Amino acid sequence: MVARVVVLDYGSGNVRSAVRMLERVGAGVELSADPRLVQEADALFVPGVGNFHACMRGLRAVDAPRMIDVRLSGGRPVLGICVGMQALFEGSTELSVDGQEDGLGEWPGVVERLVAPVVPHMGWSTVKAAEGSRLFAGVEDERFYFVHSFATLAWQLEPEGSMAVVAPKVTWSEHGSPFVAAVENGPLAATQFHPEKSGDAGAHLLENWVASL
Repeated sequence: MVARVVVLDYGSGNVRSAVRMLERVGAGVELSADPRLVQEADALFVPGVGNFHACMRGLRAVDAPRMIDVRLSGGRPVLGICVGMQALFEGSTELSVDGQEDGLGEWPGVVERLVAPVVPHMGWSTVKAAEGSRLFAGVEDERFYFVHSFATLAWQLEPEGSMAVVAPKVTWSEHGSPFVAAVENGPLAATQFHPEKSGDAGAHLLENWVASL
């Protein structure tokens, strides 16, 4: 049976590459923000490009915080990428004049500017995949494509506080200093890199995700 994936349509740049890559790995894909389609889909894919403020404004405009909460409360898969991952944390210091702007709060922690000689981090980098990762099975040693100036620099969620029965699987990368490159936490997963722009390695990762639905 073909897994049905909704790519959330909230004005986040060019999402056609995500739609094409998900179709390439065998998913049935629809680009939509319709609440019924979002809830009925086997999985929700949350893209994100640009800055945190624009991303959050777009998500709120289509009632995405509620839709994501409803899906997760029912144990239904959600995958966020790039700024779509950053939005899942408590907030970000990007473009904020008073400390941070609130995110969706699915995970604790604040997205901060990378501590590196050159920012943004743009290009192909390896990751240190979490032990037992399902997303990275078969591509643990591959490189993925990153384009970002902000990231989560510390992981704050203790195993007993997670939504999953087991501890979240946290994958790291490094640009100047370590940052969180991906998280697998029960039905909720996310990557800081763009799997849809990461060639065969990204396709394999998304195929792993679709196969788990």
